[in-house]
Amino acid sequence: MSTETTASVSTHILDTSVGRPAEGVAVGLAARSGRDADWQALGGSATDADGRCKDLPALPEGTTHVRLDFAVEAYFENNAENNAENKQADVQQDAPANRDSGSVGAFFPEVAITFAVVPGEHFHVPLLLNPFGYSVYRGS
Repeated sequence: MSTETTASVSTHILDTSVGRPAEGVAVGLAARSGRDADWQALGGSATDADGRCKDLPALPEGTTHVRLDFAVEAYFENNAENNAENKQADVQQDAPANRDSGSVGAFFPEVAITFAVVPGEHFHVPLLLNPFGYSVYRGS
């Protein structure tokens, strides 16, 4: 929760390749107090069945930049059902995973999103994810 002197952050992940929330993705949170300051790891969480991280640590006072680190490779490796569905779709479309390597995996094994924050505001940063790309935006 944000206060007058701190900001707060939340996130969720939608796996657009299957149209469902991405459950079990590890998410790390780091902050710094200026663009030249060192990053301070604050902890992390994992997405729940709704793809949400509901227990990310609070940001320290003076935070100006935040980094969310999503460990997406393990998510794709651990979801055989998703991989099987994606592979069927890829076969029909001659997607790169089948042409080049014969297996479906994550082209981006990690997604690191860095953004600026201001005290008193809440920042919700959703991740739209698939094995070959991702998109983020400031949500509400």
